[in-house]
Amino acid sequence: MSEDAEIEAEERAPQGGAALIADYVTRLPGKPGVYRMLGEEGDVLYVGKARNLKNRVSNYAKAGGHSNRIMRMISQTRAMEFVVTETETEALLLEANLIKQLKPRYNVLFRDDKSFPFILIAADHAFPQIVKHRGAQKRPGAYYGPFASAGAVNRTLNTLEKAFLLRSCTDSVFESRTRPCLLHQIKRCSAPCVGLISDADYGQLVSEAKKFLSGDNAAVQQALSKEMDEASQALDFERAARLRDRIRALTYVQGSQDINAAIMTEADVFAIHAEGGQACIQVFFFRAGQNWGNHAFFPKHDKEEEPADILDAFLAQFYDGREAPALILVNVEPPQAALLAEALTLRAGRKVTVHCPQRGEKRDIVNAAAMNAREALSRRMAESASQLKSLERLAEALELDSPPQRIEVYDNSHIQGSNAVGAMIVAGPDGFEKNQYRKFNIKSSAFEPGDDYGMMREVLTRRFARLQKEEDESAAPDLLIIDGGEGQLKVALDVMREAGFDPGTEGPALISVAKPRREDERGKRSADRTAGAIGEQIFTPGRTPFLLPPRDPALFFIQRLRDEAHRFAIGAHRAKRKKALSANPIDDIPGVGAARKRALLHHFGSAKAIARAKAEDLEAVEGVSAALAQRIYDFFHGS
Repeated sequence: MSEDAEIEAEERAPQGGAALIADYVTRLPGKPGVYRMLGEEGDVLYVGKARNLKNRVSNYAKAGGHSNRIMRMISQTRAMEFVVTETETEALLLEANLIKQLKPRYNVLFRDDKSFPFILIAADHAFPQIVKHRGAQKRPGAYYGPFASAGAVNRTLNTLEKAFLLRSCTDSVFESRTRPCLLHQIKRCSAPCVGLISDADYGQLVSEAKKFLSGDNAAVQQALSKEMDEASQALDFERAARLRDRIRALTYVQGSQDINAAIMTEADVFAIHAEGGQACIQVFFFRAGQNWGNHAFFPKHDKEEEPADILDAFLAQFYDGREAPALILVNVEPPQAALLAEALTLRAGRKVTVHCPQRGEKRDIVNAAAMNAREALSRRMAESASQLKSLERLAEALELDSPPQRIEVYDNSHIQGSNAVGAMIVAGPDGFEKNQYRKFNIKSSAFEPGDDYGMMREVLTRRFARLQKEEDESAAPDLLIIDGGEGQLKVALDVMREAGFDPGTEGPALISVAKPRREDERGKRSADRTAGAIGEQIFTPGRTPFLLPPRDPALFFIQRLRDEAHRFAIGAHRAKRKKALSANPIDDIPGVGAARKRALLHHFGSAKAIARAKAEDLEAVEGVSAALAQRIYDFFHGS
């Protein structure tokens, strides 16, 4: 083809919209698959799946019959991409995966800020540990969950420790114990670390705990009751009392359910409530015949979406990367319920049922979940309205052009420069965005420990360096709030200008917040924290520092933001300090892993004794070579 012919062909080729889609349809197969609609900049607008790609995509090429949302999507389409699959089930699973990865603008999006916690009974030690676990399930052992929140896990763990006396300490603590810890004293651990229970008896406790968490509650309680009777008849009243306390703990776990779960062995319950263009999906988790908590989700969706379609898209994304239970109950029938059940059955290797009950106890449980969804959405809408008013008043007080959509608040926390941490919290129209919070471990040695200005400079420099690399405009703040006075404001202003931003003309607005200053009789200035000092002093570039009037909603809003940043910074600092206090110097020696560390502690009794030992004495430990012994000696003696 000549160059002129190629140019003519390009001019005839459709540039976008329905004409472009119709052009793609002529070349599509009548097979299952997934399609992607791309915008002007190559951004993904929508991901969909089809039993027959040709038929499904051809619908978008038709002139009418579409909602306003679909019409907008079609008009913005500039290209399409396709993946052909063997079955519609494969297409459904791929669609859910792509939606979670690409987050297309026109899809219903499941916003999950964390993985759900589980209970783990580990299998990598002679005396298994019971512990809360979140994330990839790589550690060998038995996992039970999911639980709706860390609080639900912690409450269950506390009770299970009383009922089964399993250890919760780390392996390093276990190996270094020479006498029982406090948990044994309060009857929540059987103290296997010091040999107060045999391997066989501890294994029996582990077996009972696994049976209970797997739903065999009655058998475990009957066995314990029988043991208690036998101990009582043998006049071993102390053992009988211990068994009685364990039975009480088990009864508490089974009795403290918010919704009756007598008929629910293993199920997830989903209920959706939509109102005012928003939707809430309430999820209840039932495992081992117990209610393991609930969680409310607020998926992003178009206002025109029907509740059944929202729930349909949500379920596919929710179980992408999660194991589904045997039964999934819903309050409205998803259009693709049968296909979803087939896909989840294929992935789980066992039958999974998606069911919308119409009567009986299961329907009562679904209705209770729907009531919770309705109440959660009402609370969220009320909070959003209040939040919007606060943002509007804040914009007015700070003379901003419009209410900020993303506010970032910064604070530092340390004790005389040690364990220094910087913190950033984020707030917007939906309240605090806790999945956007960030903490910064202060790394620089360019300033003296405890230099607040130096720490703030490092935190903001790292934040703006990352901001320049991010392409997502929603991640850019509209307003920065610094906890501090005029000095912190100047530091922040310098960092922003170095990064190419100038508050007031380009980039986010900037303020710093501090307590008003006062002078004592000696002329020394300090923060006025007396009862009469109401409000905060606001510093902003190009404007005289000012105080907001008492009882001003903007003042309360700023204080709430500042206090949340302060809370988060102190929490991060305490966690870092706690980790530093419990750190063992042996962990920093190259070549000393868990096994050698255990052998050294068994031989010498403590890290202090290891530090005092000669190289020859270290070499006497099993698994420690002459070279390693010399390395350990040099580590403690500065060579």
